[in-house]
Amino acid sequence: MTTLSPQELRNKGIKALSDALGPVDMARFLMQFDKGEGDYTKERHKWLDKYSIDEIVGELGKNQEDTADD
Repeated sequence: MTTLSPQELRNKGIKALSDALGPVDMARFLMQFDKGEGDYTKERHKWLDKYSIDEIVGELGKNQEDTADD
């Protein structure tokens, strides 16, 4: 048995997943293991803390009205 290089192993694994699941479900499967980067909670506060609940609800209402008009 030949030992595969990390790149060869990755390529064979991706091909096996793609063959078994199809490209879309392969991508969905792989995304389950991507932990992402950054700290969502801290970043969320940067853009949400400047708005009040009333402003957010107001914007949601406007978006729903705009969608209803289409």
